[in-house]
Amino acid sequence: MDVSRRIVLHFPPNITGQPVVYRLVKDFGLTFNLLKASVSPGEEGLMVMELSGKQENYDKGIQYLTETGVEIQSLSQDVVRDESRCTHCGACIAICPTLAFSLEPKTRNVLFDHNKCVVCGLCVKACPPRAMISHF
Repeated sequence: MDVSRRIVLHFPPNITGQPVVYRLVKDFGLTFNLLKASVSPGEEGLMVMELSGKQENYDKGIQYLTETGVEIQSLSQDVVRDESRCTHCGACIAICPTLAFSLEPKTRNVLFDHNKCVVCGLCVKACPPRAMISHF
């Protein structure tokens, strides 16, 4: 049985120089669609991908990631905006890699397109009034 899931991988600095994704492909026969990545050697890394393959190989690949020290987060999470806290400052616009935020020209309000969001969590960290909230 084939599976396909969207996941977020958080790499600790000590393994960002290792060929982790290569091993998923080569050793476990998985395919991936990279949705977002920010990985530099010696720094904490973040990768959002859709990972696909046979269920058994997928499970082995996830086990490999966990044993390697990669933190795995499912995209079954959701990011929402608390409208009562949002000040429309625009900090989220600059940080969002998928352009899920935009500025409405007439009102100068920040718009959030939930369908473009890949739940990377960058807006949650960047939001000064803490209007962006991650739900599991």
